[in-house]
Amino acid sequence: MIPLLLVAVVAVGQVVVAGYALWSAASAARAGARAQHVGGDARAAARGALPAPLRAGARIETGGPVEVVVAAPGLVPGIPKLSVAASADLDPGGEDG
Repeated sequence: MIPLLLVAVVAVGQVVVAGYALWSAASAARAGARAQHVGGDARAAARGALPAPLRAGARIETGGPVEVVVAAPGLVPGIPKLSVAASADLDPGGEDG
């Protein structure tokens, strides 16, 4: 019974960590999209909005919608990292509307 409970707790914890990574990626994508919309550095804004533990492996794409891909860390050694992605665009209709 205890091993099954432990596996369930670790699985729920991993889902929480992945959710936090996704939430952080979405927030960073919005920050990058806002910067891009006003002519700023979208990549720097998105990277700056990420929590420090997620910055190192983050991939940030600009030029259209700002897309941020981060790896959610594994709670147990040997569990592969799960990549999550989010994108944001403040100008979906283009300049012509």
